[in-house]
Amino acid sequence: MGEIMFEIFSQTDNKTICASPESTVLEAMLKAKINHIYVCGGNARCTTCRVHIMEGLKNCRPRNEKEEQLAEKLGFPQNIRLACQTKISGNITIRRPVVDKLDIEIILRQFGNAPGTKLGIEKDLAILFTDIINYTEFAEAFPAYDVVHVLNRYYQTMNEIIVQHKGVISDVAGDGILALFGVIEDCKNPVLDAINSVRAMNATLTQFNGYLDQMYDWSFAIRAGINFGKAIIGNFDTGMMHKISAIGDAVNLASRIETANKDFGTQLLISQRANEEIKGVVKTHRKYRVTLKGKSGEYVLYEVEI
Repeated sequence: MGEIMFEIFSQTDNKTICASPESTVLEAMLKAKINHIYVCGGNARCTTCRVHIMEGLKNCRPRNEKEEQLAEKLGFPQNIRLACQTKISGNITIRRPVVDKLDIEIILRQFGNAPGTKLGIEKDLAILFTDIINYTEFAEAFPAYDVVHVLNRYYQTMNEIIVQHKGVISDVAGDGILALFGVIEDCKNPVLDAINSVRAMNATLTQFNGYLDQMYDWSFAIRAGINFGKAIIGNFDTGMMHKISAIGDAVNLASRIETANKDFGTQLLISQRANEEIKGVVKTHRKYRVTLKGKSGEYVLYEVEI
């Protein structure tokens, strides 16, 4: 009888190859003359050989100690495996995400110390948008240097608060802040953390306004919207800029919720999904049925006092 062999179908290469139970996926790919990249020499010291298991995950043997350590460090989902360490007990279908030099650069940058996940995964998050109510008038009234200086002071102050409440600033634009809660693993109730963050930001604004009043005879107020839902998060890197970002309809909805404050004269509105996460913990006040720009259908929003 011949040796037992299993099939690996590579969607990337549109090719089926054979692998023995004792060979790794990487060894089988290289034996089939497929240019599978492995920068560290196949020793689980990088992730350039990683594969996305599209079908047959149950046929992949459990991660060994080397792979488990790297997977934990980088936040691998179960279906991302190191080809250099993975052996199989049945047929699988894979995709190779790393195929050229640019891919290699992107992967190697993931060994930094930025918080949160290194890979793009889908996760339930509380998404918070905030802006400054009377920022436009301030920006029009004072020189650009002063505007930038004040905004930097504002961002630094609010970032400290968001981090204290287990959040991560994903983006800033003008006076707006996009923060994500639930990226950090020990965040137990992302919506509650987001609400408490807004309340702390509002309280800190009293001190901040003391500075603004002294320097510019001005004061700020904030407006915020929170949604809870699934979004794809990952570390996005352009070379000059590196940030954790979230993509998905849940993010767009959070932005629309924040804008809806203008219609009702409120400071913090949350979505129905967000409200379900804090029932019995945080008291809500008025409830609004609204249509939101760019969204179909009617939405129920809840006001939370800050």
